[in-house]
Amino acid sequence: MEQEVTAVIPNWNHAELLERTLETLGRQTRGCARVIVVDNGSTDSSLAVARRLGAEVIPLGRNLGFAAAVNRGVAAAATPWVWILNNDVELHPRCLEALAARVVEAGAGFAAPRLKRLDNPSRLDGCYDLLARSGCAWRAGSGMPDGPLFAAPREIAFAPFTAVLVRRSLFEQAGGLDENFGSFLEDVDFCLRCALAGARGVYVPEAVAYHRGGATFGAWGAPMVELVARNQVLLAARHFPARWWWRVLAGQLLWGAVAARHGRLGAWLRGKWRGLCEARRVRRAGQRADVGTLEPLLAACEEDIRRLQQAARPEPYWRLYFAVAR
Repeated sequence: MEQEVTAVIPNWNHAELLERTLETLGRQTRGCARVIVVDNGSTDSSLAVARRLGAEVIPLGRNLGFAAAVNRGVAAAATPWVWILNNDVELHPRCLEALAARVVEAGAGFAAPRLKRLDNPSRLDGCYDLLARSGCAWRAGSGMPDGPLFAAPREIAFAPFTAVLVRRSLFEQAGGLDENFGSFLEDVDFCLRCALAGARGVYVPEAVAYHRGGATFGAWGAPMVELVARNQVLLAARHFPARWWWRVLAGQLLWGAVAARHGRLGAWLRGKWRGLCEARRVRRAGQRADVGTLEPLLAACEEDIRRLQQAARPEPYWRLYFAVAR
């Protein structure tokens, strides 16, 4: 791919993780034209680390959230492609080279790598996202052993913004990330808008990145649970038809049970209350999805979830969801 790429890294503290991301970015076999760190008001040495390793820095002064930081970074990029990276990923040296080659070959709007767990690379952090008609998303392969199920490239509708390569013109045409979401599911909302407009991406298994995960809020941290619970409501309110209410209710209650098992029932309740308070405004402001396009898209996602879950030990959440939402 002859067209240039800008790497955009939203950051909030964790200078030591940012340093590893920038170091592995600097070892790519295909380099970036620019590297931009958008800093959400870090109080550690993140800005000094970014500048020492040659990145441009956009200091926001305070934490505006992941979505806002990405939008500011993409707006500052002048290249045709933007590589959006979490500050807790480490990159295989050929990651960008593989992503760039495949996305052009496929004529796709974005490309997602195979994400492996940094602490245990034999297991997947996830490969692409799948969205159910409950408003709950699943990162395909999350926690599963790496293997043949995820070894082939394929067209995808949803890419995690953990390490996504995206065509800047598509990002702008889709309106960027919705800053109402802040963090979590903002990438699912973006990709859903792209899919409804006819754009698709590609999963590139030969491109590999290693993700620490939970660096900002911690795995099942209360802020994370509250934001996810809120944003599930906003996603459904914006895009889903009212007649799916029973699927949404079943899925959300089951996810609440999972949150309660992790000791986060209070955070889940706070998130749902916030989402319900904001749902009417979001539904009124959003462009209604064409159900004729939306339903087969998400039905196919559910079939993919079912297939992949059955290939391993099915998670209780999905086993119960598919039993209830037939």
